[in-house]
Amino acid sequence: MIDFESILLNVGRHVELDAEETEYFISLLKSRRLARKALLLKEGQACNYFYYVHSGTLRAFCRDDRGRESTIMFAPADWWVTDMYCFLNRRKAMMEIEALEASTVFQLSRKQLDELLSRSPKFERWFRILMQNAYTREQLRAIDNLSLPAEERYRRFVERYPLIAAQVTQKQIASYLGITPEFLSAIRKKIKIV
Repeated sequence: MIDFESILLNVGRHVELDAEETEYFISLLKSRRLARKALLLKEGQACNYFYYVHSGTLRAFCRDDRGRESTIMFAPADWWVTDMYCFLNRRKAMMEIEALEASTVFQLSRKQLDELLSRSPKFERWFRILMQNAYTREQLRAIDNLSLPAEERYRRFVERYPLIAAQVTQKQIASYLGITPEFLSAIRKKIKIV
């Protein structure tokens, strides 16, 4: 039996669904289990799904022409993730999404999401709020990256996302912050944050 409680609580933070809306929403969801290090989305693959992380932690990243990875975002349990630009514009994925540990996701296809949004104004509101929150988070990250030294960016990352900071590797945090793992190690020693 699949437990939909967490995803319903997630949606319920923004909109209150009645029984019919809840049943319809649940009917659209498909669950997927991922082994540690499994790729949920590969660069160049059709980006057809929007994912809710039911359990585990995912990482979205891209590679440069030398194969170096840059982490775009981490998605722990109770977060949503996709290559949003490609998902909304029906393009091939520009990034990859990897399970950092055994994880379970619920997925909605673009067609299903469109049907959901057109069927109920509540879901239009829910999706708008998700996008506002994501945009705000990314804007703050961009401002931090442009205006703060690496030490302060690391402090803020740990303060904003303490659970993520405790779950992921130093190399992954460094790629998120745009610095080398060695430089992050020196920062951590200097400021005594683990």
